[in-house]
Amino acid sequence: MSFNLSENEKRDVIKYLEAGKPLPDKYRFLLFKDDKEVELLWNGKTNEVTNVVLPFQIIEQIDEPREGKEFGDGGTLFDTSGKQIHGWTNKLIWGDNKLILSSLKNGPLRKEIEAQGGLKLIYIDPPFDVGADFSMDIKVGEDEENFTKKPSVIEEVAYRDTWGKGADSFIAMIYERLKLMHDLLAEDGSIYVHCDWRVNSYMRLCLDEVFGKDNFQDEIIWEYQGAWVEPKNYFPRRHNSILFYKKTDNAIFNRLYEDNSDDQVNAKRWEKYLIENKIYGKNYPKDDIRFKTYYDKFVKDNNREPKPNDVIFEVKGSVIGSVWYVKKVDPKSPENISYPTQKAEALLTRIIEASSKEGDLIADFFCGSGTTLSVAEKLGRKWIGSDLGKFGVHTSRKRMIGVQRELKKEGKDFRAFEILNVGRYERESFISTNNDLRAEEKAKQVAQKEKEFVSLILSAYKAEPVSSFDNFVGKKRDRLVAIGPINLPVSSKFINFILEECVIHKITKVDVLGFDYEMGLDFSKSKDLGIDIEFKMIPREVFDKRAVERGQVKFYDVAFIECKPIVSGKGTAKELSIELTDFFVFYNQDNTGEIEQDLRAGGTKVVVENGQVIKISKDKKTEIVTREVLTKKWSDWIDYWAVDYDFASRKEIIKVIEKGEEKEVWTGDYIFDNEWQEFRTKKKRNLELVSAPKELPKGKYKVAVKVVDIFGNDTTRVIEVKI
Repeated sequence: MSFNLSENEKRDVIKYLEAGKPLPDKYRFLLFKDDKEVELLWNGKTNEVTNVVLPFQIIEQIDEPREGKEFGDGGTLFDTSGKQIHGWTNKLIWGDNKLILSSLKNGPLRKEIEAQGGLKLIYIDPPFDVGADFSMDIKVGEDEENFTKKPSVIEEVAYRDTWGKGADSFIAMIYERLKLMHDLLAEDGSIYVHCDWRVNSYMRLCLDEVFGKDNFQDEIIWEYQGAWVEPKNYFPRRHNSILFYKKTDNAIFNRLYEDNSDDQVNAKRWEKYLIENKIYGKNYPKDDIRFKTYYDKFVKDNNREPKPNDVIFEVKGSVIGSVWYVKKVDPKSPENISYPTQKAEALLTRIIEASSKEGDLIADFFCGSGTTLSVAEKLGRKWIGSDLGKFGVHTSRKRMIGVQRELKKEGKDFRAFEILNVGRYERESFISTNNDLRAEEKAKQVAQKEKEFVSLILSAYKAEPVSSFDNFVGKKRDRLVAIGPINLPVSSKFINFILEECVIHKITKVDVLGFDYEMGLDFSKSKDLGIDIEFKMIPREVFDKRAVERGQVKFYDVAFIECKPIVSGKGTAKELSIELTDFFVFYNQDNTGEIEQDLRAGGTKVVVENGQVIKISKDKKTEIVTREVLTKKWSDWIDYWAVDYDFASRKEIIKVIEKGEEKEVWTGDYIFDNEWQEFRTKKKRNLELVSAPKELPKGKYKVAVKVVDIFGNDTTRVIEVKI
């Protein structure tokens, strides 16, 4: 290979290499052929894309949108209306979308996607607000009082990964995900990316590089009514951008029209002209070229003149261009569910109708409150949605059940949907390292990070380290301690490993510490083995060095459900209901001492302390602080609950690829079949605490009861019932 270098340049290159220094940019173009006119560069850029394949674990399926005390249409055992027996089941996935996209692209579910014709449309609304903190207001019980839910540690870590190094880390985050989306998208598919002035330029260049600048279709300007403010140095910002790219020239596109009053008037005028004047020949309005075009086309297509009742043209309205005026969600609208990043359904309706057909599969990998999924369901599309936030997934779950119920009442078809986790989390998927390091150095860095993380948690928990076990890292009095990963939930597989080691070493007392727990996790499994295992949440305060040193960090127990079965009926016609009798939570998310001190006179603040939501007020005149407990009863903590009357009837089977072959494996768990559900909405704040009765034949049943609290955390309890 010959290089176009002078002797001086060759000597310079050797000097740089011997000194271990990077070559100046000019050598990049002299040494390596590069036909790109423009390329986006950022610190740490790499073309490497994760190819990890993690199995999707189905933790809940929602076939039938039961409502209130009614069970099915007529409450009969044989009511199967709305059941999705065959065909595609929609997917709502909780987890890191990088792992989700990689597992969809490279894993067994790819075959299912291809069988549906492929993924035709992706819409994403990534976190482009540099100051976003994932906090949101939540209502308490039946009251209208709000408190602010702070972000989970997983969300905080994701935020730091996204914005910790400014634009460099944001571009790195979105670039890898866009590459995965491009590979997953069907050849006739399109992508729409929502952003604003903060990242518009970066996003456009990333999309140009991944999809190709020739595949850029439009920059849609979404104009909306903003606040009536008058910034001193710039124009009021009242629009966002939606970047629209196709994958190939075969991309689906349906032209959209909007009603135009002028067209309607003209249509009536033409109709009146034809009918009243009984002019069927060529005596149309001479000044109307558009009318002449439709008239002549009618004559050509039908080989005759039009008659008074003939429709000679279809009024479609004016063509929708690249500037869209769509109102934001009105706070008073029934559509509003008080989710901070919620977008108007009218906006997503345009996107979905433009770039997909009925029956097509679409996806939103930052689905938030589920607007894309809601519109897709109403328009007869299949969907995949994912979100990192557990509260976002729960909000989407409630919203989609509401859509199912709405469609059912209207006599329209709807699909079942299932909630999935990215199962069997691997440590390589979450321990971040410097990509420039060699394999050995990376391994050392991972080990050091793990060691520091474990040491920090044990110190805050006041436990001493141990090293003679596979899964236990500490000991506190007579209890062994296991710690889950920092930015992934404690999974069922992790707990199974712990239980297996307990059986081998005859360990009977265990504490499991985690920042978050996998959705649908059954916390009662250990009781069958006679193991006293306590699950505790790690508070964010562990990262506050002063709080750890002062012993102020409080670890709180995972929530616990109390419920009882109600069996009624005579003879063989028995019915089963479940009554919720108690729900224990032990949350803390605020330092009330600091809040009381910082609170201004006349101000109020709603906080969470020791499992209670408390309103703290400071009198304007006396500055006396008062505390009012807002969670007046245990049910105020419950946002949603559901029942599976025969939990053990459906095994959880996951598809894995081993040695290049696809295999189905039973995880040892079961899928929660959401047969009845009750939840609060913005309008409906009360909660039924007794489920609808279901007729069941004699036998023994494992009944699963799932409760989702106002934070979006879910807890499952399984009880045995004999009928």
